[in-house]
Amino acid sequence: MTGVALAEELLLLAYDDSTGKATMPRISLDLGMAAAVLVELAIAGRIAYADGSLTVVDPTPTGEPVADEVLGRIAADTPHTPASWVQRLRHGLRDKILGDLCAQGVIRDVDETELGFIHVHRYPVVDASVEAETRQRLAEALTGAAAPDERTAALATLVVVLRMETALGVSGEEVATARRRLEEIATGAGFSGQVSSDDSVVRPSVGLVVAALAGAVDAALGKRA
Repeated sequence: MTGVALAEELLLLAYDDSTGKATMPRISLDLGMAAAVLVELAIAGRIAYADGSLTVVDPTPTGEPVADEVLGRIAADTPHTPASWVQRLRHGLRDKILGDLCAQGVIRDVDETELGFIHVHRYPVVDASVEAETRQRLAEALTGAAAPDERTAALATLVVVLRMETALGVSGEEVATARRRLEEIATGAGFSGQVSSDDSVVRPSVGLVVAALAGAVDAALGKRA
């Protein structure tokens, strides 16, 4: 696995470049981070859905520290459903990914104090090229200028499930149009949350993680699935 991790791309989209603050509910983002790592591992052929649980089918490290830590946890733990793993992984995962992005020089950690004792961290962008490449891929997918590859389709799926359309720079009536296109991409890739008849273990595995994320977000926001 090479390049920028899906969870890193998702996080960069979710934070304002200038203020360094999250632009969406923190719990939704935390759930999204967990799902993104699981989706990454499924696409990389490291985990798959079998007998109701996510299991490790290839323990070879991916080279990405956060993903490899999660891979080790899944291998060492008792079997759990996709929904259970999304919940189990969300705690503390965002801070690890923010730390990795800081270490890479993509963002910086601004530690501020409010009311004299409350520490508040902001993460403004330092190197905008990483996020720019992500946004370009998604923009091309939205306009149909290029058929999205598997990773871009997976990212588009996470964006639509987390209701992050406005993070793509659209507003007004464009939001509904973007949402429809993102849903088309997710469905076309087999990542829409439904188990397809595709023989590949990737799509059912990703689809079930996506379905688990959608349910968790709905529950967190107090909405019906």
